[in-house]
Amino acid sequence: MAETIRKELAAWFAGAEKAVLAGIGNPIRSDDYVGLNIVERLKGHVPKNVLLLEAETVPESYLLDIEEFHPTHVLLIDAALLGLNPGEASLLDAEEVADFSAITTHLLPLRIFCDYVKQVTGAKIALLLIEPKCVEFGQGLTAEVQAAAERYAEILRSLFA
Repeated sequence: MAETIRKELAAWFAGAEKAVLAGIGNPIRSDDYVGLNIVERLKGHVPKNVLLLEAETVPESYLLDIEEFHPTHVLLIDAALLGLNPGEASLLDAEEVADFSAITTHLLPLRIFCDYVKQVTGAKIALLLIEPKCVEFGQGLTAEVQAAAERYAEILRSLFA
């Protein structure tokens, strides 16, 4: 599964001049924190043409930052109920989100957010969605999702090395 995601991300980021990687989620809801965890792991390991954002549950608060950065690619990283095994991921183009039934707790705002970012920047937008094991209140990722966060952070790091 990780090798498939690596290939999909490499193809999706092909030709990227400037990229935004935004971690989305709630740090006090266990595995919902995975997107933020991945972005934190990337700090200091990506070049200046990559903007890292810890958007938590309010990615719309970062619209101006994204717009001023003028990205060619925007990747949102979030936990989502996809029916996969915990820690497995799926890369979806933003247009696919409208057709996806139970995606994340922020489905409507993410769709509106993606539409707006696309309109003002013209950037390609995708979501790296990771299956959580637990989204109950609590801090820290479960073991499966922690291992996945390490894998996906390493994949992203290698793509921008």
